[in-house]
Amino acid sequence: MSRLFQAQRAMRRKRQAALQRGVVAILDVGSHKTACLVLRFEENTPQGEGVGHMAGQSNFRVIGVANTRSRGVRMGEVDAMPETERAIRTAVQGAQKMAGVRVDHVIACFSGGRPASYGLAGEVTLDAGPCTVHDVARVLASVDTPDLGPGREVLHAQPVNFGIDHRTTLRDPRGQTGEILRADMHLLSIDAHAIENLLTCIHRCDLELAGLASAPYAAATSALVEDEKELGAACIDMGGGTTGLSIFMRKQMVYADTVRQGGEHVTSDISQGLRVPRATAEQIKCRFGGVVATGMDDREVIPLEADTGDWHHDRRSVTRTELIGIIRPRVEEILEEARARLDTAGFGDLPSQRIVLTGGASQIPGLDGLAARILGNQVRLGRPLRVSGLPEAAKGPAFAACVGLCMQGAEPQDEFWDFDAVPEREAGRSLRRAMRWFRDNW
Repeated sequence: MSRLFQAQRAMRRKRQAALQRGVVAILDVGSHKTACLVLRFEENTPQGEGVGHMAGQSNFRVIGVANTRSRGVRMGEVDAMPETERAIRTAVQGAQKMAGVRVDHVIACFSGGRPASYGLAGEVTLDAGPCTVHDVARVLASVDTPDLGPGREVLHAQPVNFGIDHRTTLRDPRGQTGEILRADMHLLSIDAHAIENLLTCIHRCDLELAGLASAPYAAATSALVEDEKELGAACIDMGGGTTGLSIFMRKQMVYADTVRQGGEHVTSDISQGLRVPRATAEQIKCRFGGVVATGMDDREVIPLEADTGDWHHDRRSVTRTELIGIIRPRVEEILEEARARLDTAGFGDLPSQRIVLTGGASQIPGLDGLAARILGNQVRLGRPLRVSGLPEAAKGPAFAACVGLCMQGAEPQDEFWDFDAVPEREAGRSLRRAMRWFRDNW
């Protein structure tokens, strides 16, 4: 695992170089679209060692935005490398043209790779004197790192909580005295091939990767408000090919997962059910889609015009009620699967069980009401937080991951590789300790 940590540290150094230059690109490679934002940092704050936010408040402005249709990505993973490379080039070049600058470094996020969460814990004996950053590095190195299995790599490894002796809910233990220092850490692993394929496409576009993040993590960063991150909340990012799940508490991500279904599956159901091309199905979904039928929907007729030469086939029509009958079962299946994943993660143990829906597929009319019945009453539709310079077209739920990645690029959370420590790999237990800690100590 030390090789991976070195690679992560190398990306952080590239990110530092990009911030020194003052310009960096944000790249979201999704199943439905590939989006790129170009950020200009107006005031850079030198970064130092610490626990929590690595950087001080950095002011940045979006100076370029572009997105294009993803044709080489399926279920959040690269399916056709030439088409993925072409989409990345198109998005980056469009954003560069709008910004009027050349970008060499990108911070990317993606939603595939079959993420798996682990809650880990470690403890060390403190030497005489107050806790130092070296002690933090030692306790993080002491965690029982699990055997992730073949073909798996770590994407995030973030300290969630610290404790010294009887004090169990410390954000930053530095400077405090005691005998035993404890740490809870969340580790997120993904399939190595998913990273490698994406990196290959990015490098072929003559770009340097300055950071990599999970899309569910990025989306939650922008869609959840501070109180929700503190008290405990889940973000469901309904994208095109996947639906990302993440749980935050005390402002840290403690769980992430992915349901391998999204808006593209709804489009496919419409295409097959109505016997129309996928492009036509997408238009019908966006214009007439919904999940709750009313008496008026029986009267709303949707024409299914085509040019096949078959008169009867080319002049068909359906009612909106019939369309909703196709859309609703798939949406229910996605939400029920998301509910099952949250239950398995122990989401019901959190004091606040707020669920925030975001992503492009969350915009289907009536989805919030249906989600409230399946997921619980505390459901709201989320939009990304405001970012300076972001155009109106990029302020919707579909850009939540992009905006969250902007915020992480400016103020990244500490991760394991930000400290000078190397763990000993053990065949440890993969326990969701963070959830248990929160339930016992809140």
